[in-house]
Formats: sequence, structure tokens, C-alpha cells
Amino acid sequence: MDAPVTHFDFHRCLEACAQGDRRALQALYDHEGARLLGVARRIARDDATAEDIVHDAMIRIWTRAASFDPARGSARGWIYSITRHLALNTIRDTRRETVLEDADIDTFTAVHAGFDDFDLWSGSAKIYRCLEQLQPAPQRCILHAYVDGCSHAEIAGRLGAPLGTVKAWIKRSLKALRECLE
Repeated sequence: MDAPVTHFDFHRCLEACAQGDRRALQALYDHEGARLLGVARRIARDDATAEDIVHDAMIRIWTRAASFDPARGSARGWIYSITRHLALNTIRDTRRETVLEDADIDTFTAVHAGFDDFDLWSGSAKIYRCLEQLQPAPQRCILHAYVDGCSHAEIAGRLGAPLGTVKAWIKRSLKALRECLE
């Protein structure tokens, strides 16, 4: 005799996540994690990237569970939509990225080393004017990385942004700074 099919209540699970129930997030991951990974894998075409996407999706689901509106669609659809959008954004960002050489990072480091912290951030240095041209979130990433010494993961946590997005912002910002300083 076949075992009875158990119904997974995605809506109730999201409600529990919104209340801070970590077991609900674990249950959601246990129930849908492999399928979410499959979606991310099909879009990203890379296992490691897909795993990062699912990780970021689970964090987003956890932090935004309270914003789920059942009037706009199913809870399961909302979960898959988050994963799919993160995967598509990751691929889009990766295609736009240019790989920076160590020399690019050395350029920023050398410029930074040429000023003491007061001069660098007082507004009189060229680097400050270049930093002002960056969008606010990428600018904060650069400052957290090179002034505060934060890791990419720490920056993602501080800004509430996905790790891949933080990495992309830093790469693009360093390129923009190098071009501005030339």
C-alpha cells in the first residue's frame, strides 16, 4: 500500500518564517530546496552559482516572509519567483561584469595609500570626487571594504544585499574609480 501524500502548507510556513520560526525555514528548505536548486541550476548553468542563488533566496524568503501577499498569488509561486529572479539577476550581472585584474585593485590601494584617512575623506582628494560619482549602495560597499576592512559577506550582511550583488558592485566600482582616476 502506498504511503499517503502529505500536503505541505507553504502559506503557513511563510507565516511561521515571518514570526521568526527557524524550523519553518528549515522545513521549507527540506521540502523544496532540491527543486529550487534545479531552477537555479537551469538558469545559472553552474552548480556553485546555483547553490549561492538558493542560499540567497532562502535568506530573502526568511527576511521578507512577512511581505508575502496571498491575494497576489500562491506562496509556492512566490518562493519560486524569488529564486528565479535572483538567478536571472545573477546571470545578468555576471554578463555585465568585466573581470578586474590585480592591477585594478592595486590602483585603488596605491591611491588610498597616498593619503592619510583625514585627507582622503576630507573632500580635497581626487578619490573623494570619484567616490561621489558612484551610486550610494556601491559606494558604501567600497567604503566598507577598503576603509572598514569588511569581507564581502560582512558587507552583504550590513547592507542586506545578496553576496553576489555586493561582489558585482565592488568589481564595477573599482573599475569606475580606476577610470575616474586616470
